Amino acid sequence: MLLTLVYFAAFTYVVHASKVPTKPNIIFIVSDDHGYQDAGFRGSDILTPNMDRLAKEGVILDRHYVMPQCSPTRASLMSGRYPIRTGFWKGNIKPTEEWGLNLNETTIPEMLKRNGYATHAVGKWHVGFYTYDHTPAKRGFDTFLGCYNGMQGYFKHNLKGLRDMREDYVVENGTLVDKIRWDLQGQYSTNVYTDRAVEIIEEHSNLSKEKPLFLYLAYTAPHIPFDVKREDIERLTSHMNSSSIKVRRYSAMISIMDEGIGRIVKALRKARLRKNTIIVFMSDNGASDPGPGSNYPYRSGKKSFLEGGVRSLSFVNSPLLEVTGYTNKHLHHVVDWFTTFQYLAGDQTHQVKKPQLPLDGYNIWSSISRNISSGRQEVLLNMEEADKIYGSTDNLAVIELETSPSGTTYEVRDWTKKNNFALIWSQWKLLVGNMHADQKGGFYENLQLYDLDTDPQEQNNVKDQHPYIVKTILERRPEYKKNMTMIYRRISTPQDKANTYWMPWRETEH
Repeated sequence: MLLTLVYFAAFTYVVHASKVPTKPNIIFIVSDDHGYQDAGFRGSDILTPNMDRLAKEGVILDRHYVMPQCSPTRASLMSGRYPIRTGFWKGNIKPTEEWGLNLNETTIPEMLKRNGYATHAVGKWHVGFYTYDHTPAKRGFDTFLGCYNGMQGYFKHNLKGLRDMREDYVVENGTLVDKIRWDLQGQYSTNVYTDRAVEIIEEHSNLSKEKPLFLYLAYTAPHIPFDVKREDIERLTSHMNSSSIKVRRYSAMISIMDEGIGRIVKALRKARLRKNTIIVFMSDNGASDPGPGSNYPYRSGKKSFLEGGVRSLSFVNSPLLEVTGYTNKHLHHVVDWFTTFQYLAGDQTHQVKKPQLPLDGYNIWSSISRNISSGRQEVLLNMEEADKIYGSTDNLAVIELETSPSGTTYEVRDWTKKNNFALIWSQWKLLVGNMHADQKGGFYENLQLYDLDTDPQEQNNVKDQHPYIVKTILERRPEYKKNMTMIYRRISTPQDKANTYWMPWRETEH
């Protein structure tokens, strides 16, 4: 029952009667290298009417943080754990590298599956595939249609000349079926992924209503290459002021994805699943800077720990939300979704066979549904330590903190590019080292402190004005370091030249 209706600006702030979701359907949509400003509800002239409607009638997440690259964000989402724990603190997985999300990690689909969910993945994986045990259908998903790698051509579905469009599932005897979808060549991959998502929803409507659905839809749009038909560019961008063909290609790719999201919502309604469904949308990181996307009003973009790289374009829409039509400004992180879905699914970790590793997330359902704090006061954006790499001989970073009658002093010295630290604490962000490079290859000062409340564009380094804040945040570093996973140096094995498609190349690990 509707309790309160308040109108303001272009939004309608609505308070609904309290609801306690019971194993809701979850549609989790991820866009790829999608700029913070690049949707209509953020002021862009890119056509995104479906996202706009879902955002304005749901909850826009203003401080939802991710990692600045694809693999670390996806690993954090799947595991509910910071990259320092999963080993993804070293960055993206390259196509031929022999590592991935460790098999002792429990994934969201594994957790939901043990709670009775049907689990399906569509689109981009990019958290490892050097063995088949690292692939989606072996990590908790009933089915998978998409690419193992981090990118593909939108029509040929190739990366470096090898096909990467496959359909995977596990049959009753435990055998994995990995079917290369040669028949889809020429079809636009964004539409292929939407078609499959709609098909999953339609098929699920025929199952028992007691079996909830988890659909993970990870579009590759608008990641490079900027592939799109000329007629779609003309159809979707003729109204735009920009004359840049790259901007218009990028924009059309987002609009085609938006059309797909509209089809998914329509399918949910037709299947009578909408009332008990939560839709989450987020970008895995900011748009590349420089590039055709915009992270305005924030500085920098992909690969940077400045706000333009890590503040995600995000929203939640569901009839189950208690308060809608507003922008949520509480602090959230991508690791929070595991803990939140665990709560919504009623998961009992003490009853499971596979040990649940320590989680870093907060249950943010009430924070989003009721516009209250989740209790999260800090976000570890990342941390890199040279002595956490097996065989490393790099010099270690040294932090010296002294307290004297004149105040607190600090010194950062012997800093290598593998020893870095980025953390948000309340309204403060501290960046130490040089991992926050921009796409132009530039580096900023060795130590930066920003007040995000008064300076969200990170123009004024206030480290000298607030030494106590610097000291307080730096003192958190040793505790985080205790939880860091040792990693190996990157090892690559080229694919067999006789192959025509990407496939795992190592035997199953035991």
